[in-house]
Amino acid sequence: MCICFFAGVHSITTVSKVSVKTGKSISIPCLYGSQYKNHVKYLCEGPKWRFCRDVVKTNKADPSGKYSISDDKRQFIFTVTINNLTNKNTDYWCVVEINNGPDYGGHFQLSVTRGIPRLYVDHQRITGYIGENITIRCHHSNSGEMKWCRLGRNCVTGSSGSIDGAAVTAHMRDPNVFTVTMSGLKSEDSGWYLCAEGDIQIPVYLTVTEKPITTSFDLKILIIPLSVLIFIVIVVLFIWLILRHSKSC
Repeated sequence: MCICFFAGVHSITTVSKVSVKTGKSISIPCLYGSQYKNHVKYLCEGPKWRFCRDVVKTNKADPSGKYSISDDKRQFIFTVTINNLTNKNTDYWCVVEINNGPDYGGHFQLSVTRGIPRLYVDHQRITGYIGENITIRCHHSNSGEMKWCRLGRNCVTGSSGSIDGAAVTAHMRDPNVFTVTMSGLKSEDSGWYLCAEGDIQIPVYLTVTEKPITTSFDLKILIIPLSVLIFIVIVVLFIWLILRHSKSC
């Protein structure tokens, strides 16, 4: 196996370092060139690419269940998930398999800790509704500059900006919390985002969908017909009792 790294269309865009707690799971997105949408993708474990080992491929599942992989060929992003993390799980490579040529990929590192991660979110996968807002809280332990980015696209720093037309506002009013709000959501806003502080990022997948239609049932509309029904039952019982009494006399 040979993994090579090139600039431009032959590069993979992914995180550089993610802080995560021992025993937890993490999902990592890997953005690749559109011309490789039908190629096999895989995750390779190890600090040096020449000696890393394949742990899961899009055409070969991991029987242990520790690793999983999925490929979104519409957005050209494959996602790897690593479960039950230990401090031995630190260096990985997102790789695209090239037929009759060297594979290419990108390296990321996991900082696995027993304590609170340096940067984390409450939920790595969130759902928003078309036309509405979504708020993400990024918990951090340092006081460096915070960013909200879309994978492979632009970032918002400071208190306001936009990503692909979606308005983004941010603040740090709560201690050690970077709060991001995206407004006027569209279905095209679905995808992978990164909350970043220095060399640490945490990926967040946003799904934007139609808001479910909920019908609220007003019990008050039943009061009148229910009262009439009860009245009718009482009248019928009253008549039945009178008839029964008259027959027994």
